[in-house]
Amino acid sequence: MNDADDLRDWLIALRTPGLGPGGLRELLAEHAGRMGDALAAVHRQPGNASEAARRWLDRPDEARLAEDMAWLAQPGHRLLRCIEADFPPPLETIPQPPVALFVAGDAALLLHPQVAIVGARRASPAGLDNARAFARALGQAGLLVTSGMADGIDGAAHLAALDAGLPTVAVVGTGPDRVYPRKHHALARRIAAGGALVSEFPPGTAARADHFPRRNRIIAGLSLGTLVIEAGLQSGSLITARLAGEQGREVFALPGSIHNPLARGCHRLIRDGARLVEEPGEVVEALAPAARALGAELALRLAAAPADAGVGGSGPHGHADPQYRRLLDALGHDPVPLDELVARTGQPAAELSSMLLMLELEGRVGTLPGNRYQRLAG
Repeated sequence: MNDADDLRDWLIALRTPGLGPGGLRELLAEHAGRMGDALAAVHRQPGNASEAARRWLDRPDEARLAEDMAWLAQPGHRLLRCIEADFPPPLETIPQPPVALFVAGDAALLLHPQVAIVGARRASPAGLDNARAFARALGQAGLLVTSGMADGIDGAAHLAALDAGLPTVAVVGTGPDRVYPRKHHALARRIAAGGALVSEFPPGTAARADHFPRRNRIIAGLSLGTLVIEAGLQSGSLITARLAGEQGREVFALPGSIHNPLARGCHRLIRDGARLVEEPGEVVEALAPAARALGAELALRLAAAPADAGVGGSGPHGHADPQYRRLLDALGHDPVPLDELVARTGQPAAELSSMLLMLELEGRVGTLPGNRYQRLAG
C-alpha cells in the first residue's frame, strides 16, 4: 500500500460515524497501527458498526475525500497521526486522546513545552493587557503560547506572541479550513504562517457547541499548565481549567477585583486549588520541572524512532543535514535572537524554531531568556 492509499484509509476512518477517537485507537492497537487492516476488520464484522458507519464504509463520499486530500496537499498542511513519532506525548496521557490532528503550519511546534492562556471572550481592557503581557513574557521565556483563537483573551494572547516574533498554537473547534469567529480570518492566516493551527475535525466541519469542550481538552492536554485570565462563573475557560486539573496539569489564575464579575471564575479556581499568580515568572518557575521532563521524554522517543518514522521533517540526527549545518554555522558561539537567525539564514521563524528544538534535544543548542539561542560545546 502506498502513502496515498494509507492516507485515504485514515480520512475514511476519521469520517466514519460512531467510531470516534477511542474506537479508532482500539482498532489500531488490534491491527498493529495499520488503518487499512482496521477498516477491513470492521467490514468483516459489520455487527460492531452502526448502520450509518456501514453505509459510509460501503460507499464513502468521494468528493468529500477528494476535498480532504486537496487540503492536505497544500504546503504546510499535514495529518498528524497518533502512530507517528512526533505525535505530541502529552496528548497520549489524557482521557479520550485524539487519534489524529489536522495541522496548518509547523506541526513540530506541538513538541515544544506549551502553556495555555484562556479567558473571557468579552474581556476588560485590563484583562486584554494582562493577556498580552503574560503571552509575551511566557513566550520569551521559552513556553509556546497555546489557546483557542476565540475572541477576547485567546485572540489577545495569540496576537501578542505573533507581534513579538514568537510562534503560537491555536486549537480550533471547526475544521482547519474554517474560521470561528469570522473576524479572526487574518489572525488564522498569521497563526498558520508563524505557528500552527490545529483541529481534530476534518476540513469543512462547521462550528458546533459540542465541539468546543472537545477542543478544550486538546488545549489543556497539549499544555504543561493552563493560565486563566478573567472568567465569569459560566465561562468556557473554566472547562479548560477543569480538564487541565483532571489531566494532572498545573492550573493558574489571575486574581481581580471583587467587584469585577469576570474575576469570579478565577477566584473560584483559586479557592479550588489553582495557583494564584501575579507575575509571568511564577508560571515559568512552576512549569520548569515539567518542561525538563518533557524534553527528556522527547529525546528518548526521537532517539528510539526508526530513521523513516519522520519527525516533522527532521530526524534526531538532523545536524548532518545541510540545512542544520548552515543553522549551526549561523549560530556561531554567542547568544543569538531568533529574528537574527531568520536574517542570517533566510529561513522562516517557525521552521527555524522546529530545527532548534531538535538540536536542543540533542544537547547541541541551549535556550536563553529573550528568545535567544546558543550553540553548546561538543
